[in-house]
Amino acid sequence: MSSSHVPHVVLVTGGAGFIGVNFVRHMLEADSQVRIVNLDALTYAGSLSSLEGVEQRHPARYRFVHGSICDERQVESLFQEEPFDTVVHFAAESHVDRSITGPRAFIETNITGTYVLLQHALAAWRSRPEFRFHHVSTDEVYGSLGATGRFTEETPYDPSSPYSASKAASDHLVRAWHRTYGLPATISNCSNNYGPYQFPEKLIPLMICSALAGKPLPVYGTGSNVRDWLHVADHCRAVDCIVRNGTPGRTYNVGGDNEWKNLDIVQLICDLLDQKRPRSAGSYRELITFVADRPGHDLRYAIDAARIGSELGWKPKYTFESGLSETIDWYLSGGAWLTAIAESRYQGERLGLVTGKK
Repeated sequence: MSSSHVPHVVLVTGGAGFIGVNFVRHMLEADSQVRIVNLDALTYAGSLSSLEGVEQRHPARYRFVHGSICDERQVESLFQEEPFDTVVHFAAESHVDRSITGPRAFIETNITGTYVLLQHALAAWRSRPEFRFHHVSTDEVYGSLGATGRFTEETPYDPSSPYSASKAASDHLVRAWHRTYGLPATISNCSNNYGPYQFPEKLIPLMICSALAGKPLPVYGTGSNVRDWLHVADHCRAVDCIVRNGTPGRTYNVGGDNEWKNLDIVQLICDLLDQKRPRSAGSYRELITFVADRPGHDLRYAIDAARIGSELGWKPKYTFESGLSETIDWYLSGGAWLTAIAESRYQGERLGLVTGKK
């Protein structure tokens, strides 16, 4: 049921962000014939320090362009300069808490930016039949699950936050450009990622960095919210697999089959840090602090990844325990990267609180 595609010149959007950085590194190492152009706006969550050494190792096969997917003139110019046969679209505002306090950026980047890319990809495809557009999305578009069940590709969309609503809208745009215009496009909806280079506003790096700094470890509500976790390296392999072998018009759910309560994850991080870098007094668990829950906080996400497994042969390699241990080791040794991030505008403060009447 798959459709073979060989990428040669690839536009990666958001390639200075967490998943994009890992994908750029993965693809350049995995395929010696591919050339990547990385377009990134370098907002707070994007960092050139995460791409250190990439251009030096692959000078003829890698180009970085500082710019926004919302800038139609720049995107048009880029498509004129480069013979793209593949677009892998990661660029997005992605933090739920930030979307609650500042939704406009999410509407502009995630919806308008996707539209701009689709229009220029469509024009490129019409002159270049061997073309693919892959859109990277999230399981949050499906809303919240109860205690049982998993999201499938047929689960109706039911987004809860401005972030997930904007991603749902971008998914619909990609699907419409395929159905209406014939653009060879695929979509992946992925569960929570973790691993190297993740900006420390997200749960796992925030807990690691805060613990190492001796700061409180804020757990929303009772910590009973459940997420399915996937190592970013497994996600990158999945996206690469879909780009090369996915069927245009098809959606693929990507998950790690690793459901964990938030509190259990924080406690596991504390226990691993107790082993790897003990505190002078007491366990890191003593830093755990329960705080007011996030507005509209979905209870549980869980992915059924049977389709990508049966159709494309992909499956995750990491267990959560091994992947988390490796991730903690990376943060423990990532001094220069963490220093660069510490100089950014985010210092681990709480975001996404709603004040006033409900």
